[in-house]
Amino acid sequence: MQFTQILTSLGASVLIFSVMNPALGQTNAQNRGDELILEMSQAFKKNDKGQLTRLLPRAKGHILEPWAAYWELRVRLDQASDAEIQQFLSQYAGTYAEDRLRNDWLLQLGRQRDWAVFTQEYPRFRMNDDREVRCYALSTEPLLSKPETVAELKRLWYAFRDTEDGCTYTADKLHDLKKIDALDVWRKARLAMDNNRPRAAQLALNIESGELGKQAILIHSDPQKYLDKHILAITKKRKELAVLALIRIANTDPDKAAQQLEKKWGLMLTKEEHNWVWAVIGKQAAQKLQDNAHSYFNKVTRNQDLNDDLLIWKTRAALRSGDWKAVMGAVDAMDSAKQDPTWIYWKARAQLALSAGTGTSTGSGTGTGTNAAATDPMRTEALAALQSIAGVKGFYEQLAMEELGQAITAPAKPAPLTPTEKTLAAQNAGLQRALTALSLGLRSEGNREWNYSTNLHTPGGMGERELLAAADLACSKQVWDRCINTSDRTKTQIDFDQRFPMPLKETVLRKSKDVQLDPAYVYGLIRQESRFIMDAKSVVGAAGLMQVMPATAKWTAKKIGLTNFQPHQITDQEINVAIGTGYLKLVLDEFDGSMPLAAAAYNAGPSRSRNWRKGPVLEAAIWAENIPFTETRDYVKKVLSNTTNYAAIITGQPQSLKARLGTVGPRNAQAREENTDLP
Repeated sequence: MQFTQILTSLGASVLIFSVMNPALGQTNAQNRGDELILEMSQAFKKNDKGQLTRLLPRAKGHILEPWAAYWELRVRLDQASDAEIQQFLSQYAGTYAEDRLRNDWLLQLGRQRDWAVFTQEYPRFRMNDDREVRCYALSTEPLLSKPETVAELKRLWYAFRDTEDGCTYTADKLHDLKKIDALDVWRKARLAMDNNRPRAAQLALNIESGELGKQAILIHSDPQKYLDKHILAITKKRKELAVLALIRIANTDPDKAAQQLEKKWGLMLTKEEHNWVWAVIGKQAAQKLQDNAHSYFNKVTRNQDLNDDLLIWKTRAALRSGDWKAVMGAVDAMDSAKQDPTWIYWKARAQLALSAGTGTSTGSGTGTGTNAAATDPMRTEALAALQSIAGVKGFYEQLAMEELGQAITAPAKPAPLTPTEKTLAAQNAGLQRALTALSLGLRSEGNREWNYSTNLHTPGGMGERELLAAADLACSKQVWDRCINTSDRTKTQIDFDQRFPMPLKETVLRKSKDVQLDPAYVYGLIRQESRFIMDAKSVVGAAGLMQVMPATAKWTAKKIGLTNFQPHQITDQEINVAIGTGYLKLVLDEFDGSMPLAAAAYNAGPSRSRNWRKGPVLEAAIWAENIPFTETRDYVKKVLSNTTNYAAIITGQPQSLKARLGTVGPRNAQAREENTDLP
């Protein structure tokens, strides 16, 4: 009785206080609304239809109501009526949730082959960034009859690594219409086998016949058994099945595949098949950093028989071998990839080397060679190509600047944002929803909402001033990843304060100085590791600003004298930076001060970086381009590019990326013993 009276008295006091302080009541209501959204998010992950339906009415009026309504309808989309879906699209028109549900619905309509509703709804799809939806659209009139449809379909279909329905369905339809031929189908199967995707290979070959599809599965399981069982390959199908078997063998043992191709199967294959298999063998050897990779690629007699992926690896192997003529030939044969700054740069370097007649490009800067350029068309073309990409934006853009004799400096800031520009960004409903979602820990939803608002809500995305204003809004809220990524999209108005922010500046500079690390290198690494997301956690367990693994954190804490360290402390900003910089310094010392090798070790582990440095002494840009792991290759280039720009900001002086890269080669025999304990 007394307890009841106490609760009643306390409740009355809270009620009176809330009435006297309406702001508190609003805060409590907002908190309850936020908790409801988080509860619905969890219910969505659990596919709890009943819970979502019960909670949805209470989400009315919350800024994330469109997401709540999306979750509730998405889990039962296959049972919802067209009218109910249209009501949702109308009620939340203009939001990301509307177009997200339309995306999901279009995929469902495609799988159901409901082309009447699909063709009616597809033109309203604003994001238009789903490859499978686009493939479904290509199967409908009038797109099906357009001459450019075949090329677009093949590009989309070949880009899919895993199984999907949309592109396979449209490919089958075009095959029936005799607009794509057997070679187009076999090429998809080859790509799938090379990517270790037997089911995708089977679905492709089912277009030709169900029996061929079954053969793909058997070949993937035991390619040698297939080759041993079939002595000859006379028919087109037998030749192509042998190609698939050789590709599969090359995945694990390129030398074994090469022996079989050279001694027996090469005599039976067509020139195109022969060239493709040699290129796959070369690619697999290149990814293992084998010295014979370039010689395998040299057995290809016609570059035009290869796709861009194989030509890219042929270029990398040629760079590693110093064969500039092969570099230029491979890049020239590329399709869309030749427009990438990577291959523009390396073709230009090849042209400069060949123009000099030495077979090597010194990379010492060519900006003063205008007289030579005037009399040498190849050199003139190379300098023009370098000029077309030169800038501070990325790794190869910076290297192009240095080839032209220009130092890397921080660009002048754009004109300050006006109050109106800032207000429009702050009032953007999509950006508001994104920031709210991010503040609640709904990072995936917040990032998608933000990216949609800046890139996809209107055709072409936001203009440059709008992007700068949106980035400024994110920076002001310390949402550094959105600030960086948004500002990175501008082409002419470049704001380095947004692109290369320096949160926790005092801590980072102090900890870097404590272990004698270049703070620009630390910032360059953090920007790539976590984008300054304080509580970032990777799928493998790396945590915090510097993305340190738990075991590494524990080991490093002991090494740097951080006593009483507990695993949960790794997300503490001060401790994370202390451990991260301490570990980075140990790694850098292990690799004799080489920033590229240390960055690779930080990302992929010291043992891999040790293995990758074996072989010839290479300029580090060539070494980095040949790193077998896509993630690490990209990581090293971005960390070094970031570092150079941060150095320009911190010092206010012109910088050189090439000076930081140096060369990479085997460990010096006189160097101190390897620290094999380094995790």
